[in-house]
Amino acid sequence: MAGRVDTPRNAAVGRPRGFDADEALERALLVFWEQGFEGASLTDLTNAMGISRTSMYAAFGNKEQLFAKALERYTEGPAAYGFRALNEPTAEAVVTAFLRGTVNATTRPDCPSGCLGVQGALAAGEPGKPARDALIGWRNEAVVRLQERFQRAVDEGDLPPDADPAVLARYVMTVSFGLAVQAASGMSRDELRDVADTALRNWPPS
Repeated sequence: MAGRVDTPRNAAVGRPRGFDADEALERALLVFWEQGFEGASLTDLTNAMGISRTSMYAAFGNKEQLFAKALERYTEGPAAYGFRALNEPTAEAVVTAFLRGTVNATTRPDCPSGCLGVQGALAAGEPGKPARDALIGWRNEAVVRLQERFQRAVDEGDLPPDADPAVLARYVMTVSFGLAVQAASGMSRDELRDVADTALRNWPPS
């Protein structure tokens, strides 16, 4: 789980780290969110976390491992709206909660604009490949979960029998990712809500 950091084998067992690992991870998340994987230097990260590189390696591993932990924390925190949306009673309610959750999460006043999962490593060289691959997997998993939920809606008669769950899932994720990119470009929350509402009006009736 995010926020829970296992003690590496080479760390002194029982020795207090002298810092709040949960808070340090939260600060690292914000750096990655704002600067992306490659844009976030080790100096940026350790300065924000308030720890030395030695402490960072001991508590979180290397930069790639720290990013993976930050992504997990992001998934369970700011991006948790996606999992909650899947529990809505109808497919239309799922999409409504998902897109409105995207708008809210990408325009939080206390966080960087946009989405870590979209912008974290879109343009990355070879050193950023692990992060890029992790984010591709993260985004693909979201599509699969939506597709499974929409297939259930078809089976239950909540969506028309000719509805294509895979296409609908890709449609929703494409709109969601587009909202995140526009949020990072400075579009306001109200403007993004208008876009989301327009997409919702095109949702197939049951």
